[in-house]
Amino acid sequence: MAKERKTGGVLGTIERVGNMLPHPFILFLYITGGLAILSAVLALAGVSAVNPTTGETVAVQSIISRDGLVWIVENMLLNFSNFAPLGLVLAMQMAIGLAEGTGLLDTFMRRAILGVPLWALSATVLFLGINGSIASEASIIVIPALAATAFQAMGKHPIAGLIAGYAATNAGFTANVLITATDALLYGVTEDAAQMIDPSVTLTPAINWYFMIVSTFLLTAVGVFVNDRIITPRLGVYRGAQKADERTATDLERKGLRNAGIFTLVYIALLLVCLVPKNGLLRGENGSILESPFINGLVPILIVYFILVGVVYGKTVGTIKSSGDVPRLMADSLQSLTGYVVLVFVIAQFINLFSYTNLGTVIAVNASEALQAVGFTGIPLVIGVILLTILVNFFMTSGTAKWYIFAPIFVPMFMLLGYSPEFAQAVYRIGDSIANPLTPIYPYLPIVIGMAQKYEKNTGIGTIISMTLPYSIAFLLVWIVQVIAWMVFDLPLGPDATVFLAG
Repeated sequence: MAKERKTGGVLGTIERVGNMLPHPFILFLYITGGLAILSAVLALAGVSAVNPTTGETVAVQSIISRDGLVWIVENMLLNFSNFAPLGLVLAMQMAIGLAEGTGLLDTFMRRAILGVPLWALSATVLFLGINGSIASEASIIVIPALAATAFQAMGKHPIAGLIAGYAATNAGFTANVLITATDALLYGVTEDAAQMIDPSVTLTPAINWYFMIVSTFLLTAVGVFVNDRIITPRLGVYRGAQKADERTATDLERKGLRNAGIFTLVYIALLLVCLVPKNGLLRGENGSILESPFINGLVPILIVYFILVGVVYGKTVGTIKSSGDVPRLMADSLQSLTGYVVLVFVIAQFINLFSYTNLGTVIAVNASEALQAVGFTGIPLVIGVILLTILVNFFMTSGTAKWYIFAPIFVPMFMLLGYSPEFAQAVYRIGDSIANPLTPIYPYLPIVIGMAQKYEKNTGIGTIISMTLPYSIAFLLVWIVQVIAWMVFDLPLGPDATVFLAG
C-alpha cells in the first residue's frame, strides 16, 4: 500500500498553523503596520543604542511621522526596483528556465541518476547545497530547483529534494570546503574588532577553513539522515512522479547531452584561461581570486552558461528551431514568477522600512550587550552567542551587517576571556546560518514556496518552515557538538588559527 503523507505531530501542527496565516502579501501588510506602530512607540520613548562600529548613537525612527511618511513616498518605487534578490531571481529563472524548457535538465537528471541509490542522491544534493555559497545566493535558486527535478525523476517526492536543497544552501550556508567570498568579507571585520584589544593582530580569510571543511561533511551526513528518515517518509509518495528508468534517453537526447558536455568543457576551459594566469582577465588586483571579477561576477557567468548550454542542447534535439524560440522559452519560464514579483513589492517595502527605523541595529546591540552582562564563559558563552545570533537573524538576515554590529562586542569579549578572534567568528557563523530558512522575512522564501507549488498547489509558509525546521535543529546540534569538540581538544580552526589565544 502506498504511503500517505503524514500530517500529525509537532511538524504537522507547525504546518497547519503556518498555512492558516493569510496570504504572504497580506501578512506582510499586517507586519508592516505593526512595525509602524512599534517604531512610533519606541521613538516616542527615546529608545536608542550606540553602534559599536561607528560609535554613533542610533535612535529608533518613527514611520508614523512627517519624515517617515515623506521617506515612504520618495522611496517606495526605489525600494522595489533596487531590491537585489529580485534581479537575481528573474535572471536565474530565465537562464535555468531556458535549459529546462529545451529538455536539457530533465534528460540530464534521468541520465545522471540511473542506478544511483537514494542516499547517494540525497548526499549529493546536500553536499552541493552546503558548498553552494561559492556561487553566493545564486545557489539558493539553482540547487533546490535541480534537486526537486532529480528527486521526481527517481520517483521520490520532489518537495523532499527541494527542501533538502533549500535547507543545505541556507542553514549550511557558511560551511564550505573552499575559501569563499563570505570568508573574505567576515575576516576583515574580525581583524578590526580584534585590534581593539591587540593592535598587532593580523588575520586571513582562511581562519575558519579547517572547521568549515569538517562542518561540510558532518552537515551532509546529518542532512541525509533528516531527509531519508524524517522528511521523505512524512511526505509519502508523490503521485505525479516518473522514475528515471521508465523512459531512457533517445539517441537524439544522448547526442544533445554530448554536445552540451563538450560545450561545458569549452566554457570551463575559457574560464580557466581567464583565471589561472596571475594577470588573467578575471583576476583581481595583485592577482587575487577572492576579490576578483570572477567571484563578483560568478552569477552572470552562471547565467550565461545556462543560456548557452540550453541553446546548444535545444538546437541539437530540435526544441529550439529558430532564434525566436530562445526569448519565448525564457519568457515562458517567468510566468510562474508573477506572484513572486507582486509579493516582492510589499516585502521590499517592509525590509527597507525596517532598516529606516533602525530597529535592527538597536535590537542587535542591546541583545549582545545583555548577553555580555550575563557574564557567561566557556560552553554557555558559545551557546549563548549562537542562540542570540539565531534570534537576531529573524530581524536582520544579512550576515555581514550583523557581524559589523556583533564583532566589536563579541571579539573583544572572547579575547578577554582567553579565546581567539578566529574562534569568535566561527561561533558567530554557526548562528548566522541556522535560522536563514526559517525567517519569514527571508527574501528567497517566497520563491521556494513558488517552486513547491509547482508540485503541490496548497504549499504555504507553514509547509516550508515545518519541513526545514528538522534540518535547522539537526545542523544546530551537530555544530554545537563540533564546536565543543574543538574547544576540548583545542583543534586548529584554520592555518595558524586556534581556539585559544597563545600564552
